[in-house]
Amino acid sequence: MKTISNTKLINRNKKIGQILTFVAVAILIGGLVLSLQGKVEYITYSYMALIIGFLVSQFGIYFSNKFGRSPRPDEQISAALKGLDDRYSLYHYATSASHLLVGPSGIWVILPYQQRGTITYEKGKYRQKGGNWYLKLFAQEGLGRPDKEAQYATEDIQKYFARQMDEDKVPTVNPLLIFTNPKAKVDALDAPYATVGADKVKDFLRKKAKDNAFPLERVQQVNAVILPPDAPQEEMKK
Repeated sequence: MKTISNTKLINRNKKIGQILTFVAVAILIGGLVLSLQGKVEYITYSYMALIIGFLVSQFGIYFSNKFGRSPRPDEQISAALKGLDDRYSLYHYATSASHLLVGPSGIWVILPYQQRGTITYEKGKYRQKGGNWYLKLFAQEGLGRPDKEAQYATEDIQKYFARQMDEDKVPTVNPLLIFTNPKAKVDALDAPYATVGADKVKDFLRKKAKDNAFPLERVQQVNAVILPPDAPQEEMKK
């Protein structure tokens, strides 16, 4: 499998996460110092600092989770797909989709989730049973709405291809939700989108390629659109 990563974007966003975390800590410390002054006029400023510091910290956590700590989501996806043959190309942050797989099994927008616990799909919603409530609240490990995220990500990349290719050559893009946490148990057969654990994803893709292979010619066309042969390579790492 060929892996192409936008290392410039990854490094930039890693720095943003570090800066935001530093700023958040500074604001929170400032708010604490003000609260210890014992002056009534400082109380309002203290509360404002705590609120702003908390909000900034959430942005810092988002960037740090995605681009700072290792293994990052892109590294986890690459590890889960390691072993696929060279007909597959995996793109990280090279298109409007953060993670895109192109190969004999088709075109897949990959959405990684690090949540632990049992993941199910019931009554029209993804649900997470178990997991740490503290991490859900403060470390942004709540499940959210994977179905909506998958829908929007797929629509975005579909529009991207529609702008770049002739109408009759635009490929169908499918979302693939991967739960990368080894403590996650996926039981979502009724989900509207393919949803698997990291240990099952290669088997899933190989079966798709066997049942209904995406033609190699089409694979090459899509790859040429994403990364033309004459495109500058300094930002991409293969």
